[in-house]
Formats: sequence, C-alpha cells, structure tokens
Amino acid sequence: MSRFQVVSGKGGTGKTTVAAALALALATEGRRTLLVEVEGRQGIAQLFGSDALPYEERKIAVAPGGGEVYALAIDAELALLDYLQMFYKLGGAGRALKKLGAIDFATTIAPGVRDVLLTGKACEAVRRKDKQGRFVYDHVIMDAPPTGRITRFLNVNDEVAGLAKIGPIHNQAQAVMRVLKSPQTAVHLVTLLEEMPVQETADGIAELRAAELPVGSVFVNMVRPHLLDEDALRTAAGGRRKEIAKALTRAGVTGSAALVRPLVEQAAEHAERVGLEREQRAVLAGLGLPTAELPLMGDGVDLAALHDLATELRKQGAGQEGDA
Repeated sequence: MSRFQVVSGKGGTGKTTVAAALALALATEGRRTLLVEVEGRQGIAQLFGSDALPYEERKIAVAPGGGEVYALAIDAELALLDYLQMFYKLGGAGRALKKLGAIDFATTIAPGVRDVLLTGKACEAVRRKDKQGRFVYDHVIMDAPPTGRITRFLNVNDEVAGLAKIGPIHNQAQAVMRVLKSPQTAVHLVTLLEEMPVQETADGIAELRAAELPVGSVFVNMVRPHLLDEDALRTAAGGRRKEIAKALTRAGVTGSAALVRPLVEQAAEHAERVGLEREQRAVLAGLGLPTAELPLMGDGVDLAALHDLATELRKQGAGQEGDA
C-alpha cells in the first residue's frame, strides 16, 4: 500500500483538483491524510474555500466516516530554517540569515537543495509516528510540479550529488530517496483525453521508469459524456443528411430542412471527438497502468464537487486499501 502518493500532470489537466479529491477519497472511514503543495500557488486553499495555507499542518476537511484531511503549503525558505535548526541549532542566527537574504539566495542558487527541502518535508510527514508508535498520517498526498519536471524534482539524490558528497544535506537526500524509491511511494499522472497531454503523460512515465521511481496510476480528468449511441455516431460521422431530414419530418418536426445542417455539423463534431478520445484511450491502455476516469464538472470545482470526485475515485478503487 502506497502511503506517499505524488500527483503530477501537464498544466491545465487539473492535477491539484485530482490530488485534493484523492486526499478526500483516502481519508474515508476514519483515516487521516495530509495534502501537501510545493509550488506556492495556494491552489489547495482555493479549492477548499479556505484562507491561504500557512507553513503548518491545518485540518481543512472531514471525509465520510470521520476521516480528516490536513493540508500544508511547504515554503522552501522556512523549510531550510527548520533544517538549519534541526542539524545546526542556529536558532536566532537562522532568522538573521533570512533577514539578510541568505536563505532565499541558498534556495535559489541551488535548486537541487530546494527540492531536497520540499520533498524532505513531505517524506518526514510520511515517516512521522505518534507516541504510541502509529503513523500520524495514513497517507500523504503531494500536489507536485508538472510532468515536464517531475522526475528531476523527485530524483533529488542525483541533483545534490555534485553539491554535497557527504554531510547532512547528502544524508538528507539519501533518506528522501529511500522513501521515494520504496513501495511506500506511488507517482500518479493526470491527463486529459487529448493528444498533447497523453503524449506528455507517456513521456513522463518513461522518464520516471528510467529513474527507477515507482509509477502508480493514470487519472483521466474532465471526461465528457458521450451524447450519442453507436448507431447515431456512425450516422453523424457519415453525414447522412437526407436520412436525418426524413426522420425529423416523420417525427413531426417543422422546418426540418433548416435544422438538418447545424444538427449534422454538431453531431459530426461530437463523433470526431469521440473517435479521437478512443484513440487516446488506446494509447493510455498501452502504458500498462491502472487508469481511473473523472467526469468534467460543468459548474466548476468547489468542496461539494471535490466530494463527488472523491466518491468516483472510491468507486474505481483509488481510495481502497490495497490500491497501487
């Protein structure tokens, strides 16, 4: 069972929404999840209708069965202050460094170190136990950077190898990689049924596998319903206007001739979209990964919609014990 679930995806695919819905799905029946963001966009707060998240773990939702969802927006500068205090006991000196701009300089000039801090904070939450020896969180879900840089973001050990051969930073990177490359972790990718997102998903999976990072599932987001059955799709794709006009006339529709052209055009566009989506589904099926589909929420995504999406994920097994 993967306790650390990383969610990535091409920009515009709704990866933050999927991560939030997954956190709700995994928090059912009394379980506790931590939803983490690392890009400073405050997307989680917007989805849950809450104030901007501080650098602390805060409960933001209750799932069915009494489960709880906590959220944390990880700030690299504050994480570095935590790190300096943990290993070097700098205390007030660390805060002075922040005022001087040294902390911002350190996290900007060495992006590999920044990623170690961001992933390290999440991995610490994965490993954390209470006084009774139980894990504080049943699952930690990370709203991670986009597919194009997810492998480099997670492969922090390689990133810091040239910066620190030994010492605390090296040891921290090694500890992070032990979690990230273990069965505790699954990296999920979010896509749409469109050519570019699907291709980027396939490329991202290949990169993750090459880096020996554990790939989880593919979440197909914003799936639109099919409005026509198979016979109607074939008719629309064939543009059989005369047959459609006759059918409308038999049904008593007046002015059917004027209606036929726009109806046929719309139906043909729908049939073309369905055909393209089937092609992309075939590509995704060829990746050999579990796939879950989430519907397009026509009125936008609010907390109620997130609960609906979480229910859909549970139906498809994403929120059950024993999932990948």
